Amino acid sequence: MIRTALVLLGMLGVAVGLARTRLVAVTVEGDSMIPTLRAGDRVLVVKLPLRWVRRRQLVVFAPPKGLLPESEPPWLIKRAVALPGDVVPAEVPNLAGTRVPADRFVVLGDNSARSFDSRRAGYLAADTLLGVVVRRLSA
Repeated sequence: MIRTALVLLGMLGVAVGLARTRLVAVTVEGDSMIPTLRAGDRVLVVKLPLRWVRRRQLVVFAPPKGLLPESEPPWLIKRAVALPGDVVPAEVPNLAGTRVPADRFVVLGDNSARSFDSRRAGYLAADTLLGVVVRRLSA
């Protein structure tokens, strides 16, 4: 009985350890994702490489260096609209009709009037990706 309890505690410890390395909570700043997300919302993000991202998912990534002021948040949340090999949609005029190169992705904010996204930043590098939003934690 004690041995079973110790094994279960050990397994729980491993599960918690894995969750802490694969999951992160991010607080939404700004209004670029209204109406989906609002400033102050917290979201749970699973850390994933680009190959596991699917179109229309909300992704979290580091902004391209030098394109935003240093005072901006360390992470941006946008919707993935084109992935490696996809044709970029017309909503991204500066890239429309081109194919997304390997190790790059294209994003748009749900609130196009207030969003820093691929319309200004172009293709984003895979190494800037933190992961995919799996759920809202709070409103």
